[in-house]
Amino acid sequence: MTEGFLNILKPPGMSSHDVISVARRVLSIKKIGHAGTLDPGAAGVLPVAVGRAARLVEYLSDADKSYRAELTLGIATDSGDDTGNIIASQEDFTLPSPQELDAVLQQFTGEILQVPPAYSAIKIHGQRACDLARQNIAVEIPERRVQIYRLELLAQRGNTLLLDVDCSKGTYIRTLCADLGRALGIPATMSFLVRTRVGDFSLASSCTLEELAAQGPAALLPAEDFLSHLPAYTMADHRVKAFLNGLGTNDWNFSGTEDQLLRVYGDGRFLGIGRFDAAEQSIIPEKVFY
Repeated sequence: MTEGFLNILKPPGMSSHDVISVARRVLSIKKIGHAGTLDPGAAGVLPVAVGRAARLVEYLSDADKSYRAELTLGIATDSGDDTGNIIASQEDFTLPSPQELDAVLQQFTGEILQVPPAYSAIKIHGQRACDLARQNIAVEIPERRVQIYRLELLAQRGNTLLLDVDCSKGTYIRTLCADLGRALGIPATMSFLVRTRVGDFSLASSCTLEELAAQGPAALLPAEDFLSHLPAYTMADHRVKAFLNGLGTNDWNFSGTEDQLLRVYGDGRFLGIGRFDAAEQSIIPEKVFY
């Protein structure tokens, strides 16, 4: 059966949907989805789920992500990246010192508030914010809390900064770049972006579309190998059939949080995703894989 995850290296210039179209042609299967959309101009890791594994895509949304971003000082755009229209520019400015940069980067490490860009896929009253922005319809996007686990300056060349970012789901690197510029008192925009990791999907182990075409189904990876951000739970052998039939299993020895999601194993195989019901002290099937 053709199923599992693909770790695709999306090239710049293609949309995430374009990548899915290529994968469908190569694997001759329609049931394919992706997790964590990348903007067409961005490159990097795009997790793709094939066959029954497509039912597990939603559980990748909670995975942390890593990026390498180039920030250009001196211009700001309406989209937050270099594909947008310039809304502010400044030619005469003093480049920040290493000490100033370090102080600002520290301000944006940890839990921060972000307002996602207008040109994003966030739904506002049922419509994507980017579609409304293209119609020149002003929208108010609520701010959100995100986590920046690591924000490191790798290099500074003239008015460009090269940054590495480890962050939680829902973080917009375009917004982070613009906010860093505001903190420095200089317009700023993201001029390039590579996503280097999504959970267990890494750039080092990703495959290009050309490699996918050459390998075909051999490029598929076991779905459960990429859900390590969910705790593992081993079901007692005599309850495996019940779990597969959608029945909950009481476990008075399990200590978890309410509605905690779990990777469930039993009988030597991955069974699917379970949810812990603390009130009933029970493991409830969420998605049965077999």
